[in-house]
Amino acid sequence: MKADALRGHLDPMILAVVEHEPLHGYAIMEALQERSGGALDLPTGTLYPALRRLERAGYLASEWSTVGGRKRRTYQLTPAGQKMLVAGRGEWETFRTVIEGVLRPRTS
Repeated sequence: MKADALRGHLDPMILAVVEHEPLHGYAIMEALQERSGGALDLPTGTLYPALRRLERAGYLASEWSTVGGRKRRTYQLTPAGQKMLVAGRGEWETFRTVIEGVLRPRTS
């Protein structure tokens, strides 16, 4: 999938994968890839800046934890992040409906 197609949608997708459980960065990357059927294979240079941006905005909170003997930063959704996720889902539905309306073959 082209990176340009993700513009404006990456943040809600990240928030969605940490909605129910805290995850470290690599697990977030794996969840995005799994939930997209392999279509999303984000480079770390895309994911980690987005995680830091979402944390600075107050949508994610992080803490250091030890996973498998390794220290990792684990991210979880904040109440503000939950609100942003709800809004992002609404925006996505509107966007999807508009695009489908334009691209759907017309019947005459």
